[in-house]
Amino acid sequence: MPEGHHLHHLARTITDVFAGSPVRVSSPTGRFEAEARQLDGQVLEAAEAWGKQLFLEFPGERYIHVHLGLIGKLDVHAGVAAVPAPVGQVRLRIQHESAYADLRGATGCDLWTRAQREACVAKLGPDPLRDSGDGADPLRAWERISRSTKPIGTLLMDQKVLAGVGNVYRAELLFRHRMDPLRPGSTLKRSQWLAMWADLVELMRDGVAKNRIDTVRPEHTPEAMGRPPRVDDHGGEVYVYRRTGMPCLVCGQAVRTAELEGRNLFWCPGCQRRYRGRATTPRGGSASRTVTPPTRRGPGT
Repeated sequence: MPEGHHLHHLARTITDVFAGSPVRVSSPTGRFEAEARQLDGQVLEAAEAWGKQLFLEFPGERYIHVHLGLIGKLDVHAGVAAVPAPVGQVRLRIQHESAYADLRGATGCDLWTRAQREACVAKLGPDPLRDSGDGADPLRAWERISRSTKPIGTLLMDQKVLAGVGNVYRAELLFRHRMDPLRPGSTLKRSQWLAMWADLVELMRDGVAKNRIDTVRPEHTPEAMGRPPRVDDHGGEVYVYRRTGMPCLVCGQAVRTAELEGRNLFWCPGCQRRYRGRATTPRGGSASRTVTPPTRRGPGT
């Protein structure tokens, strides 16, 4: 699933290419046809992202809401001599004379009012890529993390706690801070969380600029270590994500994978030592390190 950096990158690209101009809006598959007719010929005012949600604003406080889900793609083509006919299952097309954007495979594509947009945003945690205000306040996430005995590896993926983080940023952030993914959230210190947030802001801003995720420090790049670049359809240089069985770039131990709440969890047992502090569950049971054994699911995400 695309992570928050990609949605923010898309929002910037769409704003740069289409904002301020009347656009043609259509639905070649017919699944958004009635809504497209209402917007066709209107000015696309702006595009913005909040976590993994994308909003395209039109006059009258109307918004196209897009959630790409697992397989969705929104491809933007600018500076074309002529806009070609749609190819494949294009649910939404936005275009003007020299650019077009096609949406395929998205989980959600709906026409919303401002009230619907605000209701969606109200359910989301702070987004490290928001510029300011309540939406970028790390203490909002800390309030939930500090009260929860769930693993920090689970909390980071909860969009109600923190918006925009997916499996790649989850795995890499925990590695960079040498943190056991199964450590209960309530055992973190506030200073630890604020350091993680600051790191996440920097990593995700870099992700927006490059439209890919790079998390290794300068001393661990292929050039610095004299190793081949990573080859993976997700791109980018990482420490543990999808590196199961490979040696850790820092300590040399084999990277491990297990399943945590239906998603593959990647970590280094040498750099991310087991947390041994005391913790209790809300109902009095003792917290335990229980991870479902890994299942064969291909490369995993």
